[in-house]
Amino acid sequence: MAKTMQGSRGERAQEKMSEVWEKTQESQAWGSIFRPGSIFRKGYSDSPRNRSYVIMNSVLYHLHPVKVKRHAVKVSYTLCLGGLSFFLFIILTVTGIFLMFFYRPTAAQAWDDIYALQTSVTFGLLVRNMHRWGAHLMVIAVFLHMARVFYHGAYKAPREFNWVIGVILLTLTLLLSFTGYLLPWDQLALWAVTVGTNMIGYTPVFGDQVRFVLLGGAEIGTNTLLRWYVLHVLFFPFITVIFMAIHFWRVRKDGGISGPL
Repeated sequence: MAKTMQGSRGERAQEKMSEVWEKTQESQAWGSIFRPGSIFRKGYSDSPRNRSYVIMNSVLYHLHPVKVKRHAVKVSYTLCLGGLSFFLFIILTVTGIFLMFFYRPTAAQAWDDIYALQTSVTFGLLVRNMHRWGAHLMVIAVFLHMARVFYHGAYKAPREFNWVIGVILLTLTLLLSFTGYLLPWDQLALWAVTVGTNMIGYTPVFGDQVRFVLLGGAEIGTNTLLRWYVLHVLFFPFITVIFMAIHFWRVRKDGGISGPL
């Protein structure tokens, strides 16, 4: 009798789980993240060959659309802000790699390397200024791109998930800019990071722990510079590239650039 009761309870729990799973798949959030209309819903059976068609249809065929909407090619509509943000990211990557050849992330050598880069390295001052102003312009371009998308209502269904990806990319852009601010190791950078990390320290519950991890100690030092250097040149760019790839793919998957309201 006890086994029968346990079996019935297990079946009921399984039925409830299946109902919750079905409702989740039918929700708006699920439809935004996992777009409907896969190749299996177009009359194809589930087979290893057709699964490869799904990959081709979802990724490779969406690199370049078959047709482009008329409004999407108007400069006055998009202002090319998305493409400009990506172009600035490429410029920052190329100039950043150049700067890495002449920079050592230590408290004793960072400022001397920056000074030597500006005075002794051929085109060093030009490349550093390109990197610095490119970072400022990228923050502005991404912010204006988000404002344009919001103004045209492009965050609405079925593009809610891509809007969230855009917010994450904006946050990563700000983090890239902020972590690079410390690398010159001058007084302006030291005080800016001091103020920023002190603000993080006032976050309830985990603020002090996060501040300690970012600084690598109780105050700014060589450990801080090394950690922020790794975040700036490796961690955040890697994460940004991943989310940018998802962002571009979802633009194609969601039907291209949304039309005017």
